[in-house]
Amino acid sequence: MTDLKKTSNYIRREVLKMTTIAGSGHPGGSMSMADIITALYFNILNHDPKNSKSNGRDTFILSKGHCAPALYAVLGECGYFSKDEFKKLRKIGSMLQGHPDSTTTPGIEVCTGSLGNGLSVGCGVAASCKITGNNRKVYVLLGDGECNEGQVWEAMMFAAHYKLDNLIAIIDLNGYQVDGKTSEIMNIEPLDKKLEAFNWEVFKINGHNIEEIISTIKGAVKRANGYPKAIIAKTIKGKGVSFMENENKYHGTPLKKNELELALSELKAEVD
Repeated sequence: MTDLKKTSNYIRREVLKMTTIAGSGHPGGSMSMADIITALYFNILNHDPKNSKSNGRDTFILSKGHCAPALYAVLGECGYFSKDEFKKLRKIGSMLQGHPDSTTTPGIEVCTGSLGNGLSVGCGVAASCKITGNNRKVYVLLGDGECNEGQVWEAMMFAAHYKLDNLIAIIDLNGYQVDGKTSEIMNIEPLDKKLEAFNWEVFKINGHNIEEIISTIKGAVKRANGYPKAIIAKTIKGKGVSFMENENKYHGTPLKKNELELALSELKAEVD
């Protein structure tokens, strides 16, 4: 898994560079999800950058759409578009908008950013696959702050009622949302017990252990037992850079040039 760890490190570096160049964006939550999205795109998902609309592809939906920089970094590395686009993040006319846009960006399945709606769309896709006999899997990545949204829990009920065992929700549990700690803004714990009460099968993992991410998700996917799957991934906001970790100021604030240089040196040292 060494190569995947290097890839997730690369994703973090590109997130920081593109948001600093843009002068805006959400680096903190993008950093916390880097290992998860690396594992998905480089080991788990059935996808093809040369045929992004293949009927046999798996579907990935980034419900926490403000963390699009990490998704863009992965899609660029996979070859969906040129990495030269990174420097155009959030610029007028760029294909890389502040939130994922399926009408302009290759590899993006759904427009997201209005928190809470990604899982509902995922339910629709998963239900459609069940009805038509399509074996593709649907993966939705949510934030823990996003789980304050009532729409998330309506979708949870829908998925369980219709036995969408082809749906895998991954919750990036980094403990923070825009206004502070999730435990202080609107506590969602005990999240595992709540999900189980909604008739979901629940797995808890270290969201920075790539081996554990891969083995747990692949194991969950194989369990076609009528239950939708929820992966609660414990993560660290700003993971990989010492002065960013668990520092909520970087939720929606890019690094200054001198901070970027320091952060990139830390990430390079980790690879070395």
